[in-house]
Amino acid sequence: MFVRRQSPSDGDPRVLDVRRAEAALMEHYARLVRLVYVTLPRSPGRHRRVLAAHGLVQRALPRRGPALPGRRRAGDSRDAAPDAYGALRTSVLRAAMAQDARPGPLPRPWGRWAGRPALPAVWGLRVFPQSGGAEELLLDRALAQADWPVRAAVALLVLEKLSADEAAAVLGEIGVAEPGEALLAGRRLIDESGPRTSDTTSGTGAAVASAGAGPTSVADGSGAPVSALLAPEFDPCLLHARPTDLLRRRHRVRTAVTVALLAACVGATSLSLTGDSGVPAESGRAGTSSKATDAALLRHTAAGVWADTARVDFTAWPARGARTGDRALLERALRAWSDPSWRGRRSQEAGAASTGSGRAPRLLFADDVDGRAVVVLHDDLTTVRYSEPLHGDGAPELVSALTDGADVTTAAAVVVSRTPESVRMLLAPWIAEAGTRDLLAPDAPARDVSRSDSGLTEPLPVPSADGDCGAWPVVQLRSSSRIVEKHAFLLTDLGGLSPVHLTYMPPPEPGTRPRPPREATGPDALRGWARTACRLDGMRGRGVRAVNHWVFAQQDLPERAGRATWVCARADTWRGPGRVEYLFLGPDTGPARSAGVRENTAECSRFGQHVLADVGWRAPSGSSYLLAAGSRSVGGIEASGPLRAEADGRYLAVRAPRNTDAEVVGQLPERAEVRAP
Repeated sequence: MFVRRQSPSDGDPRVLDVRRAEAALMEHYARLVRLVYVTLPRSPGRHRRVLAAHGLVQRALPRRGPALPGRRRAGDSRDAAPDAYGALRTSVLRAAMAQDARPGPLPRPWGRWAGRPALPAVWGLRVFPQSGGAEELLLDRALAQADWPVRAAVALLVLEKLSADEAAAVLGEIGVAEPGEALLAGRRLIDESGPRTSDTTSGTGAAVASAGAGPTSVADGSGAPVSALLAPEFDPCLLHARPTDLLRRRHRVRTAVTVALLAACVGATSLSLTGDSGVPAESGRAGTSSKATDAALLRHTAAGVWADTARVDFTAWPARGARTGDRALLERALRAWSDPSWRGRRSQEAGAASTGSGRAPRLLFADDVDGRAVVVLHDDLTTVRYSEPLHGDGAPELVSALTDGADVTTAAAVVVSRTPESVRMLLAPWIAEAGTRDLLAPDAPARDVSRSDSGLTEPLPVPSADGDCGAWPVVQLRSSSRIVEKHAFLLTDLGGLSPVHLTYMPPPEPGTRPRPPREATGPDALRGWARTACRLDGMRGRGVRAVNHWVFAQQDLPERAGRATWVCARADTWRGPGRVEYLFLGPDTGPARSAGVRENTAECSRFGQHVLADVGWRAPSGSSYLLAAGSRSVGGIEASGPLRAEADGRYLAVRAPRNTDAEVVGQLPERAEVRAP
């Protein structure tokens, strides 16, 4: 858009006196540095931009002999001395424009800037202006997206308070081919970066629109951008200082010393291993296995750590099983995990790595289970299960699952063996009691589950994967009172390495603050899950960590047909994104109906507490209705499209033809909105 040209004043014989230039620079140093700082690219960060601005201004003094030409002040005669400050301003802006034209980021302080040392250099500290508010942030983002001539135009209009004609003249001296276009774009940026005044066509806007409209101050336009650009956020002389990465600096020094010592050792060793001819002597026998596959380097946790730590997760699991000392088995498992070329069956759940990072993992389990040797490893981010057949020609298998951030419930069990009808789980050492129950039979008691000394359970039934939802088995566990008292919780198998934690949130109560999800072991939670459990089948294979059943509304139905319950079932994945399904539970005891699904959303979490859902419903009389309900902050609901209706409060119930496709919107405080899926 903008093409640079040679400045018309390059041939002016009038030059600056070095002493006068130095005096002008010392007097206006902070003003010049801010001017350059505003126009420089944003990509290298504020620290390097601050140092670059100071460096460019400090090198603006002319050398002895010919100096930079300067503009005469208005009204001066042809023989008058040139304007020292104006010439310095032109010089530093030219340097900033030249830097903007260079490819790549700004050089580091100890590098070179346009062929010169990039002083000043700051060692051991990071310097930056103080942080601004929302207006400063918006303006800085707008400047970052603008071309350099536009940034320069904004700086001249706002910081230098030049008229449109004066700013155009300075841009022309710098070498901007189309000063008028740059000024128009700069004025547009100023107007769009903050609230406009009632007169948006007067003042500077009019002055910029016409190059010959005469001098007008930019302060007559939008007020917010002017005050933002003059704020400390854009002052590179008013700085905060913080240390750089101290550990990294220490490591770099140690690394440099280590490299020097290694180089000396290698040199000495090479001399000792070569004869007079310089041919190396015969090398010794190949070394042992690499660190990545050395079983001796596996990390082990002591047996009682889980009861005496604040971090109750997989890092507190001790190594259990009869084959934790089988080095050959462990090294085969490590080789499968660390070697990308390993030829066994390899699979990873959503978000998990397929191979290790090279760091020795923690050993959790090694034993024979159901005809296969099984090894379970954990490398802080990922849980890995390796298995191989004890007899026959079956292939070894490696499964990895992301388990970063596991806790006392989500690190409570790992599936170590699976058949289509059952699984065996390895339970955490803090599990005091284990049972199994059918989620579709909330009134039936849980059945005790037996387990071995190493924590391995008997075969446990799992939900059918063929769509038959005649039962939904879950595991009910209770933590030891040594870490938490009376803490029972539910886990269900969805085909992954780690079972999924089920939680529950009851309907909101007037006058009480919302509470976080609670364990789904109480009577109300079990009865609620009994009607929604079959919807869990759609979450298989998604890397789900936990599913919460939130009753966000209960609505009295038209025609005195009873009371309906609205549920948001949120599935949180180990990767972070969540999936929600809105469910409608009628007054009968039948299964839930889906009222919409949203993927990769924060809805129904503590970061998305405002929700709304709608569904078509048929009354016992045969009449059809559109029903909608919102969470506690919804103050009104409006339906549009083929059907138009509105209601105050959290609920809407209106007669509507069947399968009416209406857009339903809820009103929140401060004029915000929430839309139904």
